[in-house]
Amino acid sequence: MRTTRHLALTGNIASGKSTVADLLAAHGATIIDADQLAREAVAPGTDGFEAVVEQFGPSVVSNDGVLDRAALRARVFSDPVAREALNAIVHPRVRRLRDDAVAAARERGDPLVISDIPLLFEVGLEHAFDAILLVDAPEAIRKARLIRDRGLSPAVAQSMIDAQWPTTRKRGRVHWIIDNDGTPETLRARVEALWPALTGPDWPPPLPQPASGADTSP
Repeated sequence: MRTTRHLALTGNIASGKSTVADLLAAHGATIIDADQLAREAVAPGTDGFEAVVEQFGPSVVSNDGVLDRAALRARVFSDPVAREALNAIVHPRVRRLRDDAVAAARERGDPLVISDIPLLFEVGLEHAFDAILLVDAPEAIRKARLIRDRGLSPAVAQSMIDAQWPTTRKRGRVHWIIDNDGTPETLRARVEALWPALTGPDWPPPLPQPASGADTSP
């Protein structure tokens, strides 16, 4: 059986992480999407769904019987206690689903499994993987994308950016970085250039040494 490498793919909101995941999948990587697993974890009929409704009430259920993700997000976005309660329901279930998916990939002999996890560092999962790839873009670019592509107000866009660790805290903790600060063609070229490193013999490279005075707090 071939050895399966398990890579974490992360990136702050509007960094282009999902696009990078699609490009890596086109090369043959197996993608495990944390957002998709989170939907499965609280799908109607699951104990996760029942736990969310018990915690937050029927107002978070839409007319078609599924969770109203927008209403739920509004409930927890500015309430740390509510957010922690939701995380306590969702995260353990997502972890079990991810473990099952990785086990299946290892059984098949998939050479590279990539777990797409936006909040990798925020939830303390960075040590669960063989290596980490960060997709990054300057904050001003990410904010402009949120306003342009999602129709958000500048204030809401900024609040979503501020809810995550700044990428300056992440860049020194990862094995590879793809900067998505240019055109789609530039991003594609950078993924193409990285692919041999992800599948080559010298994997993973050592983590960068922190600069003097750099933030290395957990």
